Amino acid sequence: MKLTQGKINELLSESACEHNHKKEGKKNKSCTQVAQPGAAQGGCAFDGASIALVPITDAAHLVHGPIACSGNSWNSRGSQSSGPMLYKMGFTTDLSENDIIFGGEKKLYQAILEVKERYDPKAVFVYSTCVTALIGDDLDAVCQKAARETGVPIVPVNSPGFIGSKNLGNRVGGESLLEYVVGTREPEYTTPYDINLIGEYNIAGELWAVLPLFEKVGIRVLAQITGDGRYEDIACSHRAKLNVMICSKALINMARKMEERYGIPYIEESFYGVADMNRCLRNIAAKIGDDSLQQRVEALIAEETAKLDRDLAPYRARLKGKRVVLYTGGVKSWSIVSAAKDLGMEVCATSTKKSTEEDKARIKELLGKDGIMLEKGNAQELLRVIAQTKADMLIAGGRNQYTALKAKIPFLDINQERHHPYAGYSGMVEMAKELEEALYSPVWAQVRKRAPWDAEVV
Repeated sequence: MKLTQGKINELLSESACEHNHKKEGKKNKSCTQVAQPGAAQGGCAFDGASIALVPITDAAHLVHGPIACSGNSWNSRGSQSSGPMLYKMGFTTDLSENDIIFGGEKKLYQAILEVKERYDPKAVFVYSTCVTALIGDDLDAVCQKAARETGVPIVPVNSPGFIGSKNLGNRVGGESLLEYVVGTREPEYTTPYDINLIGEYNIAGELWAVLPLFEKVGIRVLAQITGDGRYEDIACSHRAKLNVMICSKALINMARKMEERYGIPYIEESFYGVADMNRCLRNIAAKIGDDSLQQRVEALIAEETAKLDRDLAPYRARLKGKRVVLYTGGVKSWSIVSAAKDLGMEVCATSTKKSTEEDKARIKELLGKDGIMLEKGNAQELLRVIAQTKADMLIAGGRNQYTALKAKIPFLDINQERHHPYAGYSGMVEMAKELEEALYSPVWAQVRKRAPWDAEVV
């Protein structure tokens, strides 16, 4: 896939993305942000592409560039695998100054051959970086030659960091799947209940709490794009009956183009919270349009929610009325609000960072008239909101844990670095457990006391 300015503009102006609606012909400002070369400002396009594709577990992921780029996002997400672990290996061409001067194509070709010989992957994804794009290495030509030589699919991912944001890189990764992977194989068999999950990365093994639910009602997940994914399953994904976008519009271009090319409709759902999980199952059954499937789904929901009410009862008693500030991005900015309300907690404020207009409408409905919507949130702003709302807890990404410590309140990591699964019905119990443990830890009573040397002398 040649990365031209036209292709970049097409991805930035994705018609299915809510950010591009009602903008009077202009792109949303957040879509056009470009990271400064040489700096990782919250993620560049290369970072986004690798985040989207590296969870394909049986493929090798080779970064064509200086070794520092390989460490930029490798292993930064807790995407887990139920089988192959090759995706956890970090491969790079490790370009030197001489390679930059004379070109790195020969080194890339030899690296691909070595990866094939030593690890025998199902496929090799090759990522360009700022340096290799600037010196003009022809990634596509090298990958074609190596594919003919090895007999293994070699997928070029033209994702130099300077072209744009992490979100743009996600879409570049999706384009590579569409052009080189999807539709290149046929499944051994199909069923009327085949679906793809798009935008689910199996963080902390969350997917494993949801797949058994689908199996109980007879829904088959044909391809997981990309959490705990397999290359050959994704290659067969064009035979699914429905695409389900999970808590992310990062790969919305894949869903829309698969609808255009293969006639596969798509819906966007969430696995977080009881109400959202119930809605997800019902919407999938309704979209597939099978009466018996809908009956099985209703029976499963009744069974799971009854069990969940029993399991959550002790946690709800201790969490009821606790006030939290939520600072995360995208669909989680409302789906986690829904989950917290299921536990009886009060969300005082949440961010609208990377949220669509549809997301913002849901946030307003969930928070009520007194809820605060944060467009931007730095440490100073978060501390102000925490003090204003008298929040008991901050739920955010790992980088904000020090803000919570400054405010002397508990913190729960909700982003990709976390080690606990919060999806599905069992994930709700895990989330309630983590919230309860954080809120009632004895350390907070200690840190809020005055230091002995500050005590008044009698």
